[in-house]
Amino acid sequence: MIRSRGFPASVSPLFLFERDAPLKGHSAYKQAKAGDGDAALALVIDRAVAWLYEKRDRFEPGLVFIAPHAKEATGDNAIPQTLASVCAAIYQGSTDTEVVQSDRVYHTGADPMERMAARAQFQGQIVSGAQYVLVDDVTSLGGTLAELSNHIQLFGGVVKDVVVLVNAGRSPALVPPKKFINLIKERFDDEFTEIFGIEPPALTANEAQYLAGFRSADALRNRFAAAEQEIDRRLRSKGITRTPQAASASLRAEQGLTDANPAPVKTGK
Repeated sequence: MIRSRGFPASVSPLFLFERDAPLKGHSAYKQAKAGDGDAALALVIDRAVAWLYEKRDRFEPGLVFIAPHAKEATGDNAIPQTLASVCAAIYQGSTDTEVVQSDRVYHTGADPMERMAARAQFQGQIVSGAQYVLVDDVTSLGGTLAELSNHIQLFGGVVKDVVVLVNAGRSPALVPPKKFINLIKERFDDEFTEIFGIEPPALTANEAQYLAGFRSADALRNRFAAAEQEIDRRLRSKGITRTPQAASASLRAEQGLTDANPAPVKTGK
């Protein structure tokens, strides 16, 4: 699916830390990352609950808190969903568990181009008109949250806010400066979307800043191809083979929305 909807201009992420050391230093961190819900709850309570209570004026009742998670969550990082549930309880909202990440992107240890070459994809029902708050434990480039935001907006939902424990990006913002978007459009034209499957205005601030450093479409293509090769090498070393659908963002761009399997849209009350 082409990412065509960027974060609304009003969205500025709420975050607690700029580095992940406070999370990794918690005694429950490894278990929480391995899918232990009780460990994730202990970590969120110890590190974030007091901070979350301080931010109660920011969130009106009735918001839907949604965290990226895989179809089969067993063994996956339990912190994002646990954080979403805690937010919903504190801010009198609800959690969404129907929207799931339909692929595995294996971003751990990946550089920026590798992350962009292995884009997350989401599927599941969106309540038309509902206001969603995106929740995650750590963000750096912001690409996974951007893909989730795109899915929500394509099917009629409203992205109201973002909450993360750690915002490790060079820029703390999610919405990219117009100067970077204009530069990317002028320098790469339609070839940019052909390569990445992303329309320039739908980039995050950190993605746009990184990509603006490339001088030509050929340089982008070459670096993208090298990133895909590195992804395959890294995964093969772990005994993992990427599916054909996940192996090429270029192919997804050429297909546009034909491989999206759009979800039915719910009508909000």
